[in-house]
Amino acid sequence: VQLQASGGGLVQPGGSLRLSCAASGSIFNINNMGWYRQAPGKQRGFVATITSGGYTNYADSLKGRFTISRDSAKNTVYLQMNSLKPEDTAVYYCKLTTTLGRTYWGQGTLVTVSS
Repeated sequence: VQLQASGGGLVQPGGSLRLSCAASGSIFNINNMGWYRQAPGKQRGFVATITSGGYTNYADSLKGRFTISRDSAKNTVYLQMNSLKPEDTAVYYCKLTTTLGRTYWGQGTLVTVSS
């Protein structure tokens, strides 16, 4: 199983980015898909998750600015990020969890918010 994240880059404060993460390989019974991020010098932290039924959960500090969605037919999860701030600068990782409890991580995509 491979998770390929894309969509990161350099954006000015107040701008937007949309991250994508596509899962490929022998994947069965995908349950949750989600995003985490790791800023320089900090531990990896929770951003958002979405269940197979479409239920979403967000880090409190990101509600209203970030939106997670998924295309189950494509095994792809998205993260729409609006009104970006310099403190959103981080490597963003996607995560997939199956109904059997297996967890897979993507390689990360760097988001830099700077003028």
